[in-house]
Amino acid sequence: MIPYEVFFKSKTESPDLWQGLEKIKIPIVLYGMGNGADKILEQFYKHGIKISAVIASDDFVRGQSFHGFLVQNISQIEARFDKFVIILAFGTWLPEVMERIKNIAARHELIVPTVPVCGDEVFDSSFFIKHSTELYKSYALMSDDESRRVFSGVIDFYLSGSLNTLSSLYSEKDEIFQSVLKLSQDEDYLDLGAYCGDTIEEFLRNTKNSFNTITALEPNRRSFAKLMRFAEDMSNTLVLNKAVGDSITTHKFNDSSGRGSTLNNKAKNEIEVTTVDTLFENRRLSYLKADIEGGEYDMLLGAKNTIQRDRPKINIAAYHKSSDLFHLPLLIHNLVPEYKIYLRQHPYIPAWDLNFYACV
Repeated sequence: MIPYEVFFKSKTESPDLWQGLEKIKIPIVLYGMGNGADKILEQFYKHGIKISAVIASDDFVRGQSFHGFLVQNISQIEARFDKFVIILAFGTWLPEVMERIKNIAARHELIVPTVPVCGDEVFDSSFFIKHSTELYKSYALMSDDESRRVFSGVIDFYLSGSLNTLSSLYSEKDEIFQSVLKLSQDEDYLDLGAYCGDTIEEFLRNTKNSFNTITALEPNRRSFAKLMRFAEDMSNTLVLNKAVGDSITTHKFNDSSGRGSTLNNKAKNEIEVTTVDTLFENRRLSYLKADIEGGEYDMLLGAKNTIQRDRPKINIAAYHKSSDLFHLPLLIHNLVPEYKIYLRQHPYIPAWDLNFYACV
């Protein structure tokens, strides 16, 4: 484990990607449209960074415009500019799309900014300096060399936007399931953010379709309908159209965006919010998975009694908020100091599918 002074210096000796883009002289081309691109352009406006063009993959170019720019494909931009830098503004885990991005990066400078899925704090140099002590404490909690390598490397990626840095951190999920989680065939599994059943399928693959109970929560109505169909013939399985937090309440909920649905005070719909401690007051919990669009910290607060009583294996998303990288491991450690905590980055551009894993 590297000492704090080295950890700090290695992250601050070079300008971050935003500072670098402020000084760039060649055209800046935005690759992608949608919410992620909007968030990146908000940061560009704050930094005085201007773009020269917007591109999309060939299948998505239909003569439309985005923020006043005619959307073109990369061949058209290559005909316009001799040299330019591409800003990737969407996320993907699809191998064929990741390979396409990799091929573009081999021909042109490509930067992958990270803007938070939830919240407004961008992980830039100022954020790192402000939270460097907490980040180092979290880094020091990691239980193996690979977790420390990934922890340090993810920060490097956040600050640089380097696709090579991100790609060097990838590992497949089979490794963590086999070496750390080691699921048994009598787990009591809680799936928070169960979507349409894909992570239940992942669970079943790793338990050879044998388990004690499954409890799955999905707040989005359309995803919940799919989840109900997925689980309709499964025994010992409870599916609930609820969100989870640190207290029992109802909350405004935006469920118009599928997997990215979030609690939002400006939304029209409401959702019932429960807690893990309520769900498992009189039941055992042995494995907890949570990917709940920025609600992970509050969920842990509402799971305090259950976690301290049962010490379940934990699989929790770490990429929704910039603060997740230190808030989540510090809280997990505070709840059960005996937990061994691991961090893995699974293949995704940008650094989504970044997860903490914990077990005793």
